[in-house]
Amino acid sequence: MRRQVLAARAVFPEAIARLREHFDVETNDSDEVWPQPELIRRLQGKAGVFVTGTEKIDEPLLAACPDLRAVCSMAVGYNNIDVPACTSHGVLVSNAPDVLTETTADFGFALMMATARRIAESEHFLRRGEWTKWSVDMFAGSDVHGATLGVLGMGRIGQAIARRGALGFGMKVLYHNRSRLDAAVEAQLGARWVDKATLLRDCDHLVIVVPYSAASHHLVGTAELALMKPTATLTNIARGGVVDDAALAAALRTRRIAAAGLDVFEGEPQVHPALLTVPNVVLTPHIASASIPTRRAMADLAVDNLIAALGAGPSAGKPPTALNPALLGHA
Repeated sequence: MRRQVLAARAVFPEAIARLREHFDVETNDSDEVWPQPELIRRLQGKAGVFVTGTEKIDEPLLAACPDLRAVCSMAVGYNNIDVPACTSHGVLVSNAPDVLTETTADFGFALMMATARRIAESEHFLRRGEWTKWSVDMFAGSDVHGATLGVLGMGRIGQAIARRGALGFGMKVLYHNRSRLDAAVEAQLGARWVDKATLLRDCDHLVIVVPYSAASHHLVGTAELALMKPTATLTNIARGGVVDDAALAAALRTRRIAAAGLDVFEGEPQVHPALLTVPNVVLTPHIASASIPTRRAMADLAVDNLIAALGAGPSAGKPPTALNPALLGHA
């Protein structure tokens, strides 16, 4: 009998077709975000599940789904998945790193530039029919070229953003990370490690790309925003909760900092109401990796992981990006 798997969100037909070569697949063609009881119900009898960043895989779900052996996400972040709990239940977990690095860095840099140059604010002004004349200071923002770029979190995406800043825009690059990069990598990126307070004080444009965890919750809040230049911008493409959205909205309203660009939010898809009332913020709905080629690559990697994790395909037993590889061979 073929094993059963669930695709918890709608995904490219080609990805489903690949899964159907090996498994009986239940799909979510209406792309509903199922509440937890419904997700648990649909996982009964399923050996594997294809997820995104919206499905919560936690201890109660695992306890209620004893047949589950693999949780494979097409996202790079996995704070919605309790990996230790999965490991204790013998459930292999995978994510989709690397394939979205460059596209996400492109978007992060674009969001930073839109924030610095007040693009969204000026577009809204134009659409409202308020543009009646040109003036010297009309929506004058801040330069990106030659400015100081601060990168908070220097993993793959942070390094890709640093490269764009240093090589493409002649920016001075400062970064803060839990661990310092090798000197050769720093030299290649033209980046200098500084402590967090120095990063916040000295940067003209801060880009946040740290993973979310309990330790990074509200990593940037009122105290951190108070350290930044009043002319500085903040761009968050990391995860909601890394920035205290209420504190950020207050800082934007009082012009404690000049502007912000946000692709992620606490409690998304809900957005803090105060952020919707300040003009000096660019808001996008968690789309940093949203190019068609990249989303296809993310889905394909999740499919590769699920097929391999459940012992099928040419890479049987060797999913390429397992997060708890000690379980390999037990799915």
